[in-house]
Amino acid sequence: MKLFEGLARYQPQALGALRIMTALQFIEHGSQKLFNFPISAEPHALTGLTTAAAILEFAGGILLALGLFTRPVAFLLAGEMAIAYFVAHMPRDFFPVNNGGDAAISFCFIFLYLILAGPGAFALDNRRSA
Repeated sequence: MKLFEGLARYQPQALGALRIMTALQFIEHGSQKLFNFPISAEPHALTGLTTAAAILEFAGGILLALGLFTRPVAFLLAGEMAIAYFVAHMPRDFFPVNNGGDAAISFCFIFLYLILAGPGAFALDNRRSA
């Protein structure tokens, strides 16, 4: 459709915005586990696996927000989200809407997309390759 064909020129900026907004949400998950910020009614008990997840989410989210090492970081985070889904969510119930795994699935597939598509605009990775 002609109306939308001109929008293709904004793909790098849209990809960059997707990366940044996803990263900011991911940082929030890590900071809540590590620092209980934003404050949670049910703070996470930091076990070995939860601590590893929290560090990956916080540090990986910061790297993604900056667009630094985007593809390898996205690869690690996609794996973390796949593990989180199958270890923490799927045992509760088969359906993601019932087991609370919607976000884990969405994060996983966005990170898989970033592995293939790269960081888009507004990324420090773009400065390293120039």
